[in-house]
Amino acid sequence: MLLGFCLGLAVGMVLVVVLRRRYDTRLRRLIGRLEDRQPLPTLRYDTQLASAIEEQKAQIDLLTTQTQSFRYLLQRAPVGYLQVDEENRLLWCNRRAQEFLDIEQSDYGQPKLLLAIVRSYELDQLIDRTRQAQSVCELMWTFNSISTDPFNYLERPAYPLKGYGLPLEGGHVGVFLENQQETVMLAQQRDRWISDVAHELKTPLTSIRLVAETLQSRVDDSLASWVGRLLKEVIRLSKLVDDVLKISSLEQRRTQLEDEVDTDLVPLIYSAWQSVEPLAKLKQLDITYEGPEELVAHINPNLMHRVLFNLFSNAVKYSPTAQTIQVRLSLTNGSAVSGFTESGILIEVIDAGSGLAEKDLPYVFERFYRADPARSRKESLASHEAESELDESQTIEMTDFTSSGTGLGLAIVRQIVSAHQGQVLAQNHPQTGGGWLSVWLPAKRLVNSKVEERD
Repeated sequence: MLLGFCLGLAVGMVLVVVLRRRYDTRLRRLIGRLEDRQPLPTLRYDTQLASAIEEQKAQIDLLTTQTQSFRYLLQRAPVGYLQVDEENRLLWCNRRAQEFLDIEQSDYGQPKLLLAIVRSYELDQLIDRTRQAQSVCELMWTFNSISTDPFNYLERPAYPLKGYGLPLEGGHVGVFLENQQETVMLAQQRDRWISDVAHELKTPLTSIRLVAETLQSRVDDSLASWVGRLLKEVIRLSKLVDDVLKISSLEQRRTQLEDEVDTDLVPLIYSAWQSVEPLAKLKQLDITYEGPEELVAHINPNLMHRVLFNLFSNAVKYSPTAQTIQVRLSLTNGSAVSGFTESGILIEVIDAGSGLAEKDLPYVFERFYRADPARSRKESLASHEAESELDESQTIEMTDFTSSGTGLGLAIVRQIVSAHQGQVLAQNHPQTGGGWLSVWLPAKRLVNSKVEERD
């Protein structure tokens, strides 16, 4: 009897030891799964696990508090914010975003597809572009609120929005939204005022030019140079007025571009270069063209000639003497190298200057914006000297076309390209260091080409 009891006790103790070891092994594995934590041989495994659980609870509480604090700040931020998951389902948005996008959803326990809540394909496109590029993307569009309930249709006023997409972990995307209505209204008022002033100046400047041209042949030789300088400055002012009116005209009809025809861009490039060639020859500047023999696009040839002419004028102005200006024409499939995320036609003009300051790059296409004065003084001095060597007829002819010195040449470029649904970009070339201005036109404008796409 006693022997059986001892035998049973021994078997039970062996089972306890085996089960304890299995239990400790499982606890050790659980502890080992915790980040930055190694089992301590001096403490029991269940004690270590309990301590780890308490630490995890404290960390979760801290993260929850931080998340609530961030959401509290975002709820009271002056800009809108929303976040979607990898399937474009709305996870959360603040009050401003609800106001901007007319979102009525308040329960985010069961996320819904964003496009089913907000009928904005531009916003959906911004999110997809951000997720694909894995970088901050911007987009400005006019938001038209469309009710998702067909039986409760209520027309609301449209207003411009600007969105900033930020890639997050796990395919999630956060979007900040700004209401640009006030900014657009102020810009429109400014442009309207400038246009009105330009109209008022056009008639008196024309009269002054006629008087100066009449006096030029009737004054003494000692005064002829002064009259010539007066005429030259009047022509420059007239050109400034014409440029302002040109931009206003383009803005008014940017949704409907006229006189579009199938045009080969290669002869157009050489034609624009011939227009600036008199000044380029005086600075001993050459052009190198890299691209196909033929690339036909559906564009307005006169306006695109103006784009190329202004780009060439800018390159001539900032290139030192006896240098080469590079011109490239190609098709791009959209890449970080080209600076554009979508496929299309790419025109690049690279000058031989010292490049633009980084702070100036985002603004060089703004009207009346001037780049670094040091660059302007040093590199355009040769342009002014060369221009002074042109005879009077050449000077007047060049002044009639070029926007040099008005601060509107590149602004006109951007306006014309925007009218063609294109984009512009200013960079410094990584190899030459010179100013690198690019014009992108959407692929739908391509008619035919003898060139392969490049990255």
